Amino acid sequence: MKAIIQTDPTDPSALSWQDTPTPTPASGEVLVRVTAAGLNRADTLQAQGHYPPPAGVTDILGLEATGIIEDANGCTRPDGTPWQAGDEVGALLSGGGYAEFVTVPAGQLLPVPEGYSLVETASVIEVACTVWSNLMMTAHIDEGDTVLIHGGGGGVGLFAVQVAHALGARVAVTAGSQEKLDVCAGYGADILINYHDEDFAEVMKDEGGADVILDIIGAKYLDRNVKSLAKDGHLVIIGMQGGVKGELNIGRLLNKRGNISATGLRYRDLDDKARIVSATVANVWPMLATGQVRHHVDRVLPVQDAAAAHRALLAGEITGKAVLQVSEG
Repeated sequence: MKAIIQTDPTDPSALSWQDTPTPTPASGEVLVRVTAAGLNRADTLQAQGHYPPPAGVTDILGLEATGIIEDANGCTRPDGTPWQAGDEVGALLSGGGYAEFVTVPAGQLLPVPEGYSLVETASVIEVACTVWSNLMMTAHIDEGDTVLIHGGGGGVGLFAVQVAHALGARVAVTAGSQEKLDVCAGYGADILINYHDEDFAEVMKDEGGADVILDIIGAKYLDRNVKSLAKDGHLVIIGMQGGVKGELNIGRLLNKRGNISATGLRYRDLDDKARIVSATVANVWPMLATGQVRHHVDRVLPVQDAAAAHRALLAGEITGKAVLQVSEG
């Protein structure tokens, strides 16, 4: 098969479409012929040498993909019915999506949402699982909560805005341009903060604090995130774009009876991922089918243009998600 291979580890843009062995599914895995792969910031981190795959996982990039089952390998759905060759599926991956074929643990397969194409589905798998597992399975947001979402114009951010809004929360977002804030408002954001012009901690203080904060930045925002929490608030850190080491004012956190969680999808075990996938399909897929939550595909590029897609994402040119098309589907 062909796949995107990083040909020069010192050059994050050295991503070449070239021949590599086709994977063989192990017990409990299916082989999927890939139609499209979603682009995630984690892919750019891996290309820069900062986010290696778990032990035993391919070093081919790509944490989500869609396609058609080539070999079901005797695997079944959660309800016990068999997967079949020819079934259209989405897949939450630990790696391997930027390729013509990928092997997928059966518990990480998802049906295509009603009304969605395979390309559109490739834009929502990783963000949906990330958002549901963090906003609901970790932070347990309630109707009427105030939720602060950093990076509101990104793939996770825009999806989180919609899910939080659909669940009855008041949604605050940070973004770096009025254009991205306007998009967030169109998806249900109530409080719009341009981080170039405003201190989000001061804005959230005036708004009564955030019951839940979904943070992709990490160390750079740690102190201001704690300042932004309401009483009994919950900060969920899912990214490290602003560094890995920050100073925590424990006194302030104690005063607010605050909680801090740090989570990720890629390094979870198979059972945990299957649990998240199942909960996401049960709760988010109906929102997609009704249009209550929508994809936001900024652009679709051929997979051979992966390096250009990475550059665009790092330059802040992409709102929502970009998708790499591998084959027609």
